[in-house]
Amino acid sequence: MNTLYHPQYQAMIKHLIQARKDAGLTQIEVANKMDKTQGSISKIEHCQKRVDILELIQLAGLYGIDPANILKAK
Repeated sequence: MNTLYHPQYQAMIKHLIQARKDAGLTQIEVANKMDKTQGSISKIEHCQKRVDILELIQLAGLYGIDPANILKAK
């Protein structure tokens, strides 16, 4: 099974999306802060691109959450 479609990965992405929204950030704002395109953030959030560990840490920092909590998403 491609891990992009694994239920645990899907839960992690849902957690990331909710954390972004809770932080009051748009995909465009996140992309600008990470020096990426809005399209790359969208691909991560739609499971079309795997988020790497450094991106995960950076996203968590932007959203004000602990990266470990994202990894524990169920």
